Amino acid sequence: MKKILVTGGAGFIGSNIVEKLLQLDYQVRVLDNLSSGKQENIDIFIDHPNYEFVLGDIRNYEDCLKACQGVYAINHQAAMGSVPRSIEFPIATNENNIDGFLNMLCAARELSIKRFVFASSSSVYGDEPNLPKVEDKIGKPLSPYAVTKVTNEVYADVFAKSYGMELIGFRYFNIFGPRQDPNGQYAAVMPLFIKSLLNNEAPYINGDGEQSRDFTYVDNAVQANILGLTTTDSGALNQIYNIALGERYTINQMYDAICEILDKDIPAIHREPRAGDIRDSLANISKAKNLLGYQPTHRFVDGLPLTVEYFKKVFNFL
Repeated sequence: MKKILVTGGAGFIGSNIVEKLLQLDYQVRVLDNLSSGKQENIDIFIDHPNYEFVLGDIRNYEDCLKACQGVYAINHQAAMGSVPRSIEFPIATNENNIDGFLNMLCAARELSIKRFVFASSSSVYGDEPNLPKVEDKIGKPLSPYAVTKVTNEVYADVFAKSYGMELIGFRYFNIFGPRQDPNGQYAAVMPLFIKSLLNNEAPYINGDGEQSRDFTYVDNAVQANILGLTTTDSGALNQIYNIALGERYTINQMYDAICEILDKDIPAIHREPRAGDIRDSLANISKAKNLLGYQPTHRFVDGLPLTVEYFKKVFNFL
């Protein structure tokens, strides 16, 4: 039975990947420092015989080496997320997302682990104006976070060519769903909207709300990671893929849809646009479909009610 290391496995996307890997009978080791990941996200796995947790930090090379012992493949989700957080804390973002990424790559190389699947971001498209976004056309980054993700992709390419490693990177487009963090200054907008509406409060929308996003339910991102970890097609390796739905909705449309599900009629409060944000986002996902066999199972309209139901439980509104 193959053992897979999931860094950031206590986080939103990471914990969903862990859950699926365990369902598929893999042995799973999680490396997380619980700085943004949540203990409650992984508590459900504690008694699973194929699950193991290592408390450690990707910024510490010895922690990386320890976590990589005896694993077949690495699924690297650990990062310091959030565009605005990176603008406020560029050094910490660099330490986690570039130094930490390089530590994991070097640990994998030292221990002869070939398969390394990692999270990139649609933020790498920066000021590239054309829609839909295609993998080989990126612009200049608009935030320190985007710089770190571009750098990850460059390092991955170099390690593949220099050391014969098998690297696959996924540019996530606005992943949403269960276990997304609804708390704190840098929480994602969807759980914030749901939380506010459940409390009969008006949430804030940055700008006019007409900015659009390719909202992608987390199960689709999980599917992509499983495909990346298991593909035997050499043509699918050492590639970067857009992971999205290939449809876009405005923030206003998303807010209205949540209001409809919750049967609420509370106008949102608009405020100044957020620094570092792109205006519109839409992915071309044909590369992932053609090379990996990626087929999104959940459209936005499928994932949103599931997400609302999850947060109703989290906030004790059921």
